[in-house]
Amino acid sequence: MDRSALLVPDQEFRLPNGLRVVLSEDHLNPVAAVCVWYHVGSRDERPGRTGLAHLFEHLMFQGSAQVPGNGHFEAVQAGGGQPNGTTGFERTNYFETVPAHQLELTLWLEADRMGSLLDALTEQALDNQRAVVKNERRQRYDNVPYGTVWEHLMAMLHPPAHPYHHMPIGSMADLDAATLDDARAFFRTHYAPSNAVLAVVGDIDPAQTRAWVEKYFGSLPDCPAAGPGAGAGARGPLPEPVRAERRAVLRHPVPSAALMCAYRMPVDGTREADAAEVALAVLGAGESSRLATRLVLDDQIALNVSMGLMRFAHAPSLGWLDIKASGRGGLPAVEAALDEEIARFADEGPGEDELDRAHAHLRRKHLDASATVGGRADLLCRYATFFGSAAAAADSLPRLLDVTAAEVRAAAAHLDPADRSVLLYQPPPRNPAPESSAATAPPGRTADR
Repeated sequence: MDRSALLVPDQEFRLPNGLRVVLSEDHLNPVAAVCVWYHVGSRDERPGRTGLAHLFEHLMFQGSAQVPGNGHFEAVQAGGGQPNGTTGFERTNYFETVPAHQLELTLWLEADRMGSLLDALTEQALDNQRAVVKNERRQRYDNVPYGTVWEHLMAMLHPPAHPYHHMPIGSMADLDAATLDDARAFFRTHYAPSNAVLAVVGDIDPAQTRAWVEKYFGSLPDCPAAGPGAGAGARGPLPEPVRAERRAVLRHPVPSAALMCAYRMPVDGTREADAAEVALAVLGAGESSRLATRLVLDDQIALNVSMGLMRFAHAPSLGWLDIKASGRGGLPAVEAALDEEIARFADEGPGEDELDRAHAHLRRKHLDASATVGGRADLLCRYATFFGSAAAAADSLPRLLDVTAAEVRAAAAHLDPADRSVLLYQPPPRNPAPESSAATAPPGRTADR
């Protein structure tokens, strides 16, 4: 079956309180996915309170009026389902995939925390999840190789006043500073029906599902502080970007030297953004991409190359590049070859075989994303949240495959060495070990570490 056809919702409607609802029927497997997107992310945080959007994602699993403590997780998992949530720059989402007969319970659980989380939000829950998030920062950012790459690139690419200057994880100091009043105000402003999209996809009866949605969500009042676009779309004009190359060198204990770049790309939802994604796939997606062929196979100065597009709907998207050096020539040789290939690409554009490979890569990526009911629910929420129509998700792949070689070549103009952020990771110098080091090194450690 054509997977794009499954991205055409059976129903798309709005409740009187403003909640947008998308229903999509698929009886291939006896499961259903429930996905809720709130139009709020880290770009909606105020200075001194970075990380609050992500911290609040954790708090949404800490109890509501009728579901105390860890009850949301426990109820979904006891029924054979899997719940989770994520926070981005422009949205926060919550999702469950459950056996179809558990759908009503899952909808009730989501409605209960949308309408009554403040009734159960306590200082103890805030402190508990603050500690969890701080530990997550240590594990995923501070104490892993290359873990801070995006934190540095975003700060380099956006001036301090820019809402995309910081990562959703936030800083340790700001996480410590968050108060219970901050969390309550955040909920009242952003967690309202009119600032959310609910998608239900899978083995469902659309009429029965709509009745349950109206029963459990329809009575929830909309918050006066919120309203359509109360989240990421409501900000004013963004600060002007700095048009220059920004460069930093980090000495970290990483496995190999690395060159990371970020480039400004067209905003999501435009044909230019689609052309940019195809261009980045030609250059750096897969072992047969142009950069991998030159740097890894031919010159052998890199271990691997990857490149892609981070789409933003309310600011310029970002093209990202990640090259791990092999040690044969160092980062200067890697950067020289990179700039040479990008200049050649901007001059020549893609070959027909390169365009075919890029289209095949993007087709597989799209099919992977829409292969499950949860993946389709997420895509439908995304298009409803950012572009006002869940049905537009069905056209996302055809739009990519319709991009021409001329449009791809034009997109290369955004890969401007004079307007990018460059991050160079260098392992610390390895000092020669003294002859007696083997006898004096602490147990379990080599002398040169």
